[in-house]
Amino acid sequence: MEVIEPLLIGEYRIIQDTSLYRFTSDSVLLARFLRAKKGERVADFCAGSGIVGLHFFAENTGVEHVTLFEMQPELAQMSRRTVALNRLEEKFTVENCRVQEIPKEYTEQFSLILCNPPYERDGFEKADESKALCRKELSLTLEELVKAAGRCLKFGGRLALVQRADRLTEVLCALRAEHLEPKKLQFVAGKRNAKPYAALVAAVKGGKAGLDVLPVKING
Repeated sequence: MEVIEPLLIGEYRIIQDTSLYRFTSDSVLLARFLRAKKGERVADFCAGSGIVGLHFFAENTGVEHVTLFEMQPELAQMSRRTVALNRLEEKFTVENCRVQEIPKEYTEQFSLILCNPPYERDGFEKADESKALCRKELSLTLEELVKAAGRCLKFGGRLALVQRADRLTEVLCALRAEHLEPKKLQFVAGKRNAKPYAALVAAVKGGKAGLDVLPVKING
């Protein structure tokens, strides 16, 4: 069943479907991890309902345009209706395609890419396919994601993503393999003194070495 929920930023609203994958607080943390630069052209990979791109746009001035990339037709169409609901057709584009198959016209077009990707490597034996595609690396691997981001970013452009904390080494290695230099890191924990469950990472295409490690973010 579809519901319209307030974004709790101004009058923005987002359409969600209780039968499809619903966004989590990790998406909101990612949207708040970086601030926009003037004239920012943003892509949201694995956009789902469009929460990361919409939330980032709502909280930042100076965003020129946001492109949402989502492979599942139902979620992509829902994102288009959210864009229309908020009268943002001139500011948002929705592309229904796999990240690995983003059209060549988007090569080196973005100054910022945001991504809340599938976290898990193994698929579900008994699970809803739509939700499994959002949670598991069934159709997109971490390496494929980073390679696509490297192609679509301008030189000096930024990539920000959230991933499981225990996969941080994989993330950093994948980024450097595509000449995306990790520049900002923040672990996320459910409560104070708890073991972090996620990591927020930002990298710069062609950036110099030097990683800023922020205090642990408590999400609870």
